[in-house]
Amino acid sequence: MAPVTLTLKPGTAWSDAWQRCRAVAPEAFRDDRVLNLWASAWKPDGRALPATSPVDGSPIAGPPRLDAPPAGQAVRASLDQHRAWRHVPLAERRARVAATLDALTEHRELLALLLVWEIGKPWRLAQADVDRAIDGVRWYVDGIGPMLADRTPLPGPVSNIASWNYPMSVLVHAMLVQALAGNAVIAKTPTDGGVACLTLASALAAREGIPVTLVSGSGSELSASLVRSPEIGCVSFVGGRDTGARIATAVADLGKRHILEQEGLNTWGIWNYSDWPTLTSLIPKLFDYGKQRCTAYPRFVVQRTLFDAFLAAYLPAVRSIRTGHPLAVENPEDPLPTLDFGPLINAAKAKELADQVSEAIDRGAVPLHRGSLVGARFLPGQDTSAYLPPVTLLNPPPSSPLHHAEPFGPVDTIVLVDTEAELLAAMNASNGALVATLSTDDPSTYERLSPQIRSFKVGHGKPRSRGDRDELFGGFGASWRGAFVGGELLVRSVTEGPHDERLPGNFPDYHLMP
Repeated sequence: MAPVTLTLKPGTAWSDAWQRCRAVAPEAFRDDRVLNLWASAWKPDGRALPATSPVDGSPIAGPPRLDAPPAGQAVRASLDQHRAWRHVPLAERRARVAATLDALTEHRELLALLLVWEIGKPWRLAQADVDRAIDGVRWYVDGIGPMLADRTPLPGPVSNIASWNYPMSVLVHAMLVQALAGNAVIAKTPTDGGVACLTLASALAAREGIPVTLVSGSGSELSASLVRSPEIGCVSFVGGRDTGARIATAVADLGKRHILEQEGLNTWGIWNYSDWPTLTSLIPKLFDYGKQRCTAYPRFVVQRTLFDAFLAAYLPAVRSIRTGHPLAVENPEDPLPTLDFGPLINAAKAKELADQVSEAIDRGAVPLHRGSLVGARFLPGQDTSAYLPPVTLLNPPPSSPLHHAEPFGPVDTIVLVDTEAELLAAMNASNGALVATLSTDDPSTYERLSPQIRSFKVGHGKPRSRGDRDELFGGFGASWRGAFVGGELLVRSVTEGPHDERLPGNFPDYHLMP
């Protein structure tokens, strides 16, 4: 049988998305570039960098990078906005945020299409990212009153520096809740992708009078303004440990409110377990978005005597993973494909991970599964350099980054253990994590071992996630610094309460669980 030839779904090209952006928000999109938003105006400043889509390597809009002087002006202008916004009655703030959510809902599909092109999310996951932002903020709009009882906004705006993987459900969600609580908000667009999606969302918010500042630039160039400026009331960061550690040092020196969500090696332990059909059904979902998320599970810690049964459950599932071009269809009228993941964020990341895998195997890791792009859903002749099929390695050597760090890609590693002490040591390999799971048949074993796993959330036989609405979120050890968030804690983290208040979180001088 001849292979099926795929084509781009009509109406989904980058040029289609770009023209729709220019029609919806002409103030923010000019010719072939996006603008920065500060001092309540869209400005054609900054040097627009070239960018390509991870989907097929084609050109897309890049970030208009500012240097330090205009970034400092933007922060000072945001403080002026903050001083006015903090006195706007809550009823009006709620109405403006609700109107923003209505606008985001109206343009839901365009926002999702931008996420596909800019960061490679499959259509289903891109829509989910937009929906989680909208639904999550509506929960706060409906219930914000009691959360703000006896609390006031911060003395200055909240500065948001976030990774590229969840522009809507993490970054836009946080910005709108921060504004609802009475703060002006500043966001730096991620360098690796998402600028057009964030620009459109910010344009819709700014139209409703939300005090939003959106700027682009390198972290080293803008750090003095977005982190160290005395005008900043709080720094909210989502990203890696190296950058997070530098920000943590800066905010600790300044005594500044901070929320720093950092990576950790999230682990899944298997101990005295037999429900293999359930595990098989969960494995494909663990590969959503190519494990490019802070709550991915890249490490399985398996009881040695169960290894054969684990492989029998794991390998068929990982072989079923679907990847390819997120917008490729066989016929124009076909729905967009349902994929587990598309490309990684860029070709450089795909090469870095492939090189790490090769190096780990050269040093003794055992390749248990190496997927192939042959037969994947691609357009004829398209660039596939950002795509990496699933890989599974047994016992990565201690010299490999895959032994101790989160790969942020579709690479699983497996470590075998013989005792409960070894199990816990392997599950705690990264000095703190955001999520973990222990699969064991005996509830008493779970109750005894789970408190010894250094993770903010521990699931019993099922994955944990960042959570929505009233679910709290944080991290243990080096995976988190500053105030915990989620539910009421997100509002408390960006407002002031009693003078002697100790916020739940992981601070230099104390660790307080909710």
